[in-house]
Amino acid sequence: MKNKAEVLAPAGSQESLVAAVRAGADAVYLGASHFSARAGAKNFGPEELKEAVSYCHARGVKVYLTVNTLVLDEELPSAVLLLQQACALHVDAVLLQDMGLLRILRRDAPSLRLHASTQTGVHTCAGAKALYDAGFERVVLAREMSLRETEKIHKCCPIELESFVHGALCMSVSGQCYFSSVLGSRSGNRGMCAQPCRLPFSVPGGTGHDLSLHDLSLITRTEELERAGVCSLKIEGRLKRPEYVAAATRACRLAADGKPVPPELLDQLRAVFSRSGFTQGYADGKLGREMFGVRSREDVQNATEQLLRQLRGIYSAEYQRIPVDFALKIPYNKPMQLSASDGVNTVFAEGRVPEQARTAATDESRCRKQLEKTGGTPYFARHITCSIDPGLAVSAAEINDLRRRALALLTEKRQQREPIPFTEHKCEPYGAHRASKLRFRALFRTDSLPDFAKNCELVYIPYTTEPRRITELLDAGFPVALELPRGMFGIEDSVRRRIELAKAAGVSDVWAGNLDSARLAADCGMKVHGGFSLNITNTEALEWYREFGLADTELSFELTLAQASRIGGTLPRGLLLYGRLPLMLCRNCPAKNSGKPCSECHSPGLTDRRGVHFPIRCYGACSEVLNSLPLYLGDRLNDVRNMDFGLLRFTTESKEESEHILQKYFAALEGTPSAEPNGTYTRGLYYRGFEGDLKA
Repeated sequence: MKNKAEVLAPAGSQESLVAAVRAGADAVYLGASHFSARAGAKNFGPEELKEAVSYCHARGVKVYLTVNTLVLDEELPSAVLLLQQACALHVDAVLLQDMGLLRILRRDAPSLRLHASTQTGVHTCAGAKALYDAGFERVVLAREMSLRETEKIHKCCPIELESFVHGALCMSVSGQCYFSSVLGSRSGNRGMCAQPCRLPFSVPGGTGHDLSLHDLSLITRTEELERAGVCSLKIEGRLKRPEYVAAATRACRLAADGKPVPPELLDQLRAVFSRSGFTQGYADGKLGREMFGVRSREDVQNATEQLLRQLRGIYSAEYQRIPVDFALKIPYNKPMQLSASDGVNTVFAEGRVPEQARTAATDESRCRKQLEKTGGTPYFARHITCSIDPGLAVSAAEINDLRRRALALLTEKRQQREPIPFTEHKCEPYGAHRASKLRFRALFRTDSLPDFAKNCELVYIPYTTEPRRITELLDAGFPVALELPRGMFGIEDSVRRRIELAKAAGVSDVWAGNLDSARLAADCGMKVHGGFSLNITNTEALEWYREFGLADTELSFELTLAQASRIGGTLPRGLLLYGRLPLMLCRNCPAKNSGKPCSECHSPGLTDRRGVHFPIRCYGACSEVLNSLPLYLGDRLNDVRNMDFGLLRFTTESKEESEHILQKYFAALEGTPSAEPNGTYTRGLYYRGFEGDLKA
């Protein structure tokens, strides 16, 4: 018989935790005070975390601690202390995004169970295999995946699959959104997202909110998710109120148990929070205008106090999930005794020596009746055995007292777990990286290249470039490499064939911006150069990617130049030094809200409420929303320290504009003071950085 999928609920506060557990969750995920991707939630301090783990374990509920943000080198000691505490409390798993923390935990706490956060953005067989080989036991799949794509991963890789079943949908693939960071210095990769996407952004013919999607709801399709290989049904909502958590958890509990979900509960769930209804578009692979929605005034008003009171009723009492076996002994001349066992733990409570009955003696029926009264606890009586010597009298109050004390002892025992071993290895500090003279690489959106690009160390061209054209470019002296797409939903096999064709034409290098494409390229025998979107922000992560097999990599452009320069390790590294920063990676392109097919789109771009234009670039199975201004550092190359290379990323520029910019950068590299930018530009985050100090 197949295993039933786990119901996994969010706990952004103590009240939400109680709501989730009492509504029937099998597991909860929660964050500590720091290093959580929902910094805006109340989260749990050290003592609160200890109490939360004890509360859940006593009730048979697992606790997954989210440590799923990017971490800076100077923050690693604080993150390690948190992870040591998690091991001491014996949390059931830790969710990670940062590969530096993965490297530390595989070394220091090899028996700790690790789940890969949805922030890793993994959505292919190749990516899932990379995570499994790295030591993750579960991956939280990208929310944009279809059921068919999920099933494919299930069949090709033994890693456990966790999938979102209800809650908000970000416009961008998780871990690949820099919108809040670049526009407001509040990084989603650091748990600080300001959700600018919910503001008005429009494409021609759109609704005016063309970066806002309906919430997801697949609660009524639990069986399909299970058939696709999903073992954990995840509810989004650590920032949501407890009433929402209770309603969503109870609905999922019923569905996971194969019971019908009452229509009135689904109506209540929509009323307590939705964005003008729900969508199942990604699950069915049906993208387009029907997926877009905003939270209207009516949506807000639907969450009335009367509704909230009704939903509080869901978690007003304990959820009785733990079967207990009672064995009662009432002997002559000895203290009566009650044992309680949950199948693993057994405890004993002892009472007084029973007296001789003056009238009616105590019988088994009366004892069983009292022992079955487990209301107000998480237990229910499964088996009851009674051994009663004849002619003895015990009051109902005494049996009730035995039952209460036995269950209290059982609860205490269930809370006790051996710590997960954690051995911190004191490693020699990494020395500062000393790079040779800075070199340039360039990336182009077409295969029509400016002649000056021959001076670059590598020239990345679209992976769809035909082999004949690749041969022409190589013969002309261009050091050609392929740019692999960051979004490969459903096209993994097609991308592999393109890599093999390019390899046969003489290409040996690829740009890979995530684990999906990096593993795919490595399996094809290519030399892999990591991209900015691997989100490398510390030395341990850089070392992990060195061990993974990258030839070199770009660091995250969310770092300041000073932070990037201090990262140690031996793997060659670089930074994106020119181009429109990719702010979002979208499977459901914003332009689809115009209602037009892709053939009629012509990449119109987005416009915000102030009239600022953001171009859209379609690539692979996704589209990229680009920044309104290009990043420019041609006049600040002296500030770029300890970098082996810089990437110049050309997306909206003409061939002539690209030639001119290349010439300016190369001139600046040789010390010619003529690299002043033309027009308006941005320095990105290289000087101002992001908000939020995550150190404990």
